[in-house]
Amino acid sequence: MIPTAERAACRPSRCFLVLFVAAVLEWDQLTSLDADPANRLTKMHQHMLSLLSRNAASLCNLSTQWARASLALIDKPASQQRHATTTVVRDPSYSQVNDDDLKFFTSILGERGVVDGESALEPMNRDWMGKYVGQSKLALKPSTTEEVSQVLAYCSLRRLAVVPQGGNTGLVGGSVPVFDEIVLNMSSMNKILSFDEVSGVLVAQAGCILQTLDDYVSQRGHIMPLDLGAKGSCQIGGNLSTNAGGLRLLRYGSLHGTVLGVEAVLPDGTVLDLLRQLRKDNTGFDLKQLFIGSEGSLGVVTAVAIQCPPKPASVQLAFLSCPSFQAVQQVLLKAKQSLGEILSAVEFLDQESMHMVTKHLDGVKNPLQQTGPAAAAGVSGSSSSSS
Repeated sequence: MIPTAERAACRPSRCFLVLFVAAVLEWDQLTSLDADPANRLTKMHQHMLSLLSRNAASLCNLSTQWARASLALIDKPASQQRHATTTVVRDPSYSQVNDDDLKFFTSILGERGVVDGESALEPMNRDWMGKYVGQSKLALKPSTTEEVSQVLAYCSLRRLAVVPQGGNTGLVGGSVPVFDEIVLNMSSMNKILSFDEVSGVLVAQAGCILQTLDDYVSQRGHIMPLDLGAKGSCQIGGNLSTNAGGLRLLRYGSLHGTVLGVEAVLPDGTVLDLLRQLRKDNTGFDLKQLFIGSEGSLGVVTAVAIQCPPKPASVQLAFLSCPSFQAVQQVLLKAKQSLGEILSAVEFLDQESMHMVTKHLDGVKNPLQQTGPAAAAGVSGSSSSSS
């Protein structure tokens, strides 16, 4: 993000948007009375050339200014660059938490659901890498959808800012307060509501740990369609809200395809029940898709219905050393052609990454003798199909 003073003078993207809107409006006026497609096409070419020629100078000037501002920002010391990205001012229209608010939240959640101690709040105010730090003085831990609804309705009425937080395993600070927002921690909503062993549909509250869900369905002959390095602490509601991909995306796709339904609470406290469990549902708008990847901006996800694929009978892994990245691409192409749908995951590891791992982790050695990029391919399927 470019500092405000430098950003104000160079807005090429906005300029392009204005030009596009102007082109559409003028084009509509030019062609509204001409029914001949050939004439419309000729006029379109002439109109776009005229529009671009009239604005070429200003576009070049803006692009130059944008490039200069970007280079100036890059040349600055790291401390100044970070300061430039965090020059955000708290909106004074938002209220601050007072004693009456604490009494209200305690009446709904009880003592166990209200966290205001500095030491207890410290991990909720800091991201996993320690890059982003908030100043929240209060965290709330609801255990039911109704409690979430009451909290959000009250915060909306009082204009109290809220940041939803799952396992807080993200690396971009999305679940960490910017100022003194109330942290709505979902860890107490950790119940598995149902699982259909025939269809493989799991319904769980948003605070369930991904590893816990995977262990649960694994005992019943299924697996979760996503797998992450942070699966021991990340929560399914956070996975959905960030549209997490993970290691199994190559085979099972994104959460836009595997999530069948959601339950969410809107900012005003309204409960939106979209917790359908049908794999094919043509009834009206597919509103659940709006919440996948929305990061809490539209509402707080409180429950998820997700399609779990059958657990593979066997799993094989190959770790290959490739002389170049182009060779890695060829390995991926051949693997997809030869293994088809049983290819579950492919990961790429360059030489520098391998060096960092072997240098800083005790007892870890590079199993490959040849230096160069490495590719790891995972195969899951029946014993006969993956042998």
